Amino acid sequence: MKALEEGDALHWRIRNALLGGYKMTAKFVGHCTDSMFLDRMVPISSIASHANYLQYLTEIGNRKGVRILEIGSREVTGKSDARKRFANAEYVGFDFYPGANVDVVGDAHQLSRHFGDERFDIIYSSAVFEHFAMPWIVATEMVKLLNVGGIIFVETHLSYGSHERPWHFFQFSDMALRVLFSPAIGIECIEAGASNPMIGRFSALADDYLKFLPITGLYCHSEFLGRKVREVDHFEWSAVNLEEVVGDTKYPPPSGPE
Repeated sequence: MKALEEGDALHWRIRNALLGGYKMTAKFVGHCTDSMFLDRMVPISSIASHANYLQYLTEIGNRKGVRILEIGSREVTGKSDARKRFANAEYVGFDFYPGANVDVVGDAHQLSRHFGDERFDIIYSSAVFEHFAMPWIVATEMVKLLNVGGIIFVETHLSYGSHERPWHFFQFSDMALRVLFSPAIGIECIEAGASNPMIGRFSALADDYLKFLPITGLYCHSEFLGRKVREVDHFEWSAVNLEEVVGDTKYPPPSGPE
């Protein structure tokens, strides 16, 4: 037993030493090369990024008479300060499970059934949309509960490791969030972008032709900030035209000869 414990201790010392050396090397190399891994076509969020979205929402929302709904409010990765931030407003926390910082328990795919005729001035969620089985339905439900002129904010993951399985369903680019919350559903985009660039490569366990190749264009978080500009009665995704959700963008055309 003693030998086993000593072996485990040695393993962790070696692991920590290697990890420390890796971090030092990555820090040195990263300052010189990390910018090469960015995708210049991916906009970086500034108004409401991962670092400042709560401060932004607090500045516009912490006022008497403002109703705020957080989707996925349960304390999972740490303690929430939402009630303190929105002390002057009316804050409601919604989650699939009961727990700390949860006022209403239910399925976000059926938000309007839980709240009926209630409406909100700000509806937001963070690190939740990747766990919705049908995010287009949740988007529709969120917009239903939002007052015209109200603000909607969604932060989720563009590139991130598998987590909270089996209910880890999707990853979202800024364009994916623009599609979910488009003018067709009554939302005007204020900003859509990404935060926290990542560096990646294929592992030694990948297919031979991919082993150790670098992966560019990885960003941990994607964000959407929008405003509801009109009511859309009886919205149906099956009735939406492609141009209504992609705007003036298009899939990149072939670069070679036809």
